[in-house]
Amino acid sequence: MEARSIEIKETVLASKKLNAAHCPEVTEKASKLIAMKGKKVETFDLKEGLSDAAIAAMLGPTGNLRAPTLKVGKTVLVGYNDSVFEAHFN
Repeated sequence: MEARSIEIKETVLASKKLNAAHCPEVTEKASKLIAMKGKKVETFDLKEGLSDAAIAAMLGPTGNLRAPTLKVGKTVLVGYNDSVFEAHFN
C-alpha cells in the first residue's frame, strides 16, 4: 500500500478472524463489491443488499474474510488483482 501512497485508516490484525457473520458490517454503506481471487474478478451491486454469492466470494477456503480487504469510497475490494488495484489507485 505504501508503494501506491495509500493512506490506511484502520488495520485489523490477522489474528482477529472475520467470517461470514462480519460481511454485512464490512460492506455497510458500500454500493459495490469487487471480489478478486487471482485473475478471477467478480463485481456485485450492493444496492439491493448482500447476496449469498457475494458473501461466498468474500471468503477464503478457511471461511475467513480474504485479505486484503479495503474500502475505497463506496466500493469494497476483497482479495488482490493487480489490474483492479491499478484502476482504483492511479
